Amino acid sequence: MGSSVPRDEIPLWRPGPERIGRANLTSFIRSLQNERVAGTDEIADYATLYAWSVEQRESFWPAVWRFCDIRADERPDGEPWEAVGRGLDRMAPPDRESGPCWFPGARLNFAENLLRWDDARPAVIALAEGRERRELSHAELRAQTARVAAALAGHGIRAGDRVAAYVPNIPEAVIGMLAAAGLGAIWSTCSPDFGVAGVVDRFGQIAPRVLFTVDGYRYAGQRIELLPRAAQVIAQIPGIERVVVIPYLDPHPDVSGIPRAVGWDDWLGTSPATLRFVRLPFDHPLFILYSSGTTGLPKCMVHGAGGTLLQHQKEHVLHCDLTRDDRLCYYTTTGWMMWNWQASALATGAAIVLYDGAPLAPRPDVLWELVERERVTVFGTSAKYLALAEKGGLEPARTHDLSALRTVLSTGSPLAGHSYDYVYGCIKGDLHLSNISGGTELISCFALGVPTEPVWRGELQARGLGMAVEIFDDDGRPVRDRPGELVCTRPFPSMPVAFWKDPDGARYRAAYFAHFPGVWRHGDWAELTPHGGLVIFGRSDATLNPGGIRIGTAELYRQVEQLPEVIESLAIAQEVGSGGDVRIVLFVRLRDDVRLDDGLRDRIRQRLRAYASPHHVPRKIIQVADLPRTISGKLSELAVRAVVHGQPVKNVEALANPDALELFRDLPELRG
Repeated sequence: MGSSVPRDEIPLWRPGPERIGRANLTSFIRSLQNERVAGTDEIADYATLYAWSVEQRESFWPAVWRFCDIRADERPDGEPWEAVGRGLDRMAPPDRESGPCWFPGARLNFAENLLRWDDARPAVIALAEGRERRELSHAELRAQTARVAAALAGHGIRAGDRVAAYVPNIPEAVIGMLAAAGLGAIWSTCSPDFGVAGVVDRFGQIAPRVLFTVDGYRYAGQRIELLPRAAQVIAQIPGIERVVVIPYLDPHPDVSGIPRAVGWDDWLGTSPATLRFVRLPFDHPLFILYSSGTTGLPKCMVHGAGGTLLQHQKEHVLHCDLTRDDRLCYYTTTGWMMWNWQASALATGAAIVLYDGAPLAPRPDVLWELVERERVTVFGTSAKYLALAEKGGLEPARTHDLSALRTVLSTGSPLAGHSYDYVYGCIKGDLHLSNISGGTELISCFALGVPTEPVWRGELQARGLGMAVEIFDDDGRPVRDRPGELVCTRPFPSMPVAFWKDPDGARYRAAYFAHFPGVWRHGDWAELTPHGGLVIFGRSDATLNPGGIRIGTAELYRQVEQLPEVIESLAIAQEVGSGGDVRIVLFVRLRDDVRLDDGLRDRIRQRLRAYASPHHVPRKIIQVADLPRTISGKLSELAVRAVVHGQPVKNVEALANPDALELFRDLPELRG
């Protein structure tokens, strides 16, 4: 099958000379050439910089370290650490001793790098449903982190211990993370929309000594109590020694029903504390993040402090162009890796703007009001939110002052071409739309925006610097201009340092390196474009294969969801007969006032035939009231496929709305 990517001749946006000239990326290239770094004389644009960054990793990553001013112990000779590593020709880690090892001998502290500023400029701005605005300066953030770190140390928390949080996107989550990281403890979070089993499936594996929680939260106007759920979690994880309850719904919540619980203020006391940082090896564990768990117990991915810091600094400074003058808001929960990613932006000196609440309630434009009021310069969200905003008729370019906004980030699922049109037509014309893609597994991105390059409709702008991303065919050969498996062929610093309780690395290797030995297979079905960008068509394990032709599910969604009646859609391949044949089944969620009839079915099929191909046309189109999605908002195609085929869904706790699965069970429309 040939390319599925349309060929636009004119970009949607091109940065002007002034913006290019003042970009951090331009300064980075200039610094490389001023330092006479080997091989950089010929760097003239992003394409040549990217090629150099992949081929000359031993020069690129130390250059990022210097440019971003990573704080770490110096070598005995007084110079910064620049020995990139050992074992970097071995992508798959057979074990900790012989796998990739970055910057051996270097010692640093993640929190120290994020708390390098100590002044009155804003560091954290927090808004939430039903609560007053809060603001912490860099100095105040340091002071509060010191108090929490002292309380943790007083409980005996030390390097390697786990500290967990069952909390919304609030300042105390950032403060707790920084305090734990400052001591060398490992931080892990679940958002409060996780049910009891979902939290136990995650925290139960890592046995945290201290758990932070809130008494409750508000969402879409509802008051949701969390302490009853927290009590059940604690009862099932006996290793939790102390529970710290943050007052969020009520100023003085009753914690008497929670074993080993203490209120936040009582736990901290009133005495100031001195901020201290424990510098540890580059790959010392920092975060534990979790896979979605839709195919079994969630995998616990351990991310190192140095790799996370270096990778995030590269992405924030070079790809997002963040400076001290910026305000970054990413609409996220603590259950998504974008929370960790946003928090890391503190290392640039920028302010992070947190929002806790529903994205379209109590008013549909609540997030755009936030962007206007807080003068947000970089706003991040999901592709699904942009699609829903378009469907809802929001036109913030007309209704809000977005003069401060210069960049919109989107991730979570493929961003359709019509959403690019919506951003430039209804949000802001002079704007860097940065469609990014990566994953929990790398706590960062394989594909990113480039502030000095044009934006092409439907394309992720570029592969990330230092990330050896390729597209492989089924035989493991690189391909261009046609879809295939997204892979990474060389190590990168933010690879997980381990999976929890996987001492020989067997589960780690099975997750990413079993398909193409020695190559990271990410699980996305994608294509490299002539512009140097990427198009992602969906998860490769959910691709459709009618008549032996592999089709990414996003190829259907980006066409079907342009019809005004369709809110969202989900496609699966249903096995029919006994000969291994499959047919495409498309489920659609429609506007409340619309019912699926033959006329709408015909229009869906006609659009797919005209704008995709005859192979994309589903054999069955069925209306459903809801579609199951994970806690992070991603549609769960695999769960629907399992239900349709009468197979068990291994971990329904990974779903935000597991009841939706019943809508797909024993459907009479699928029997014929």
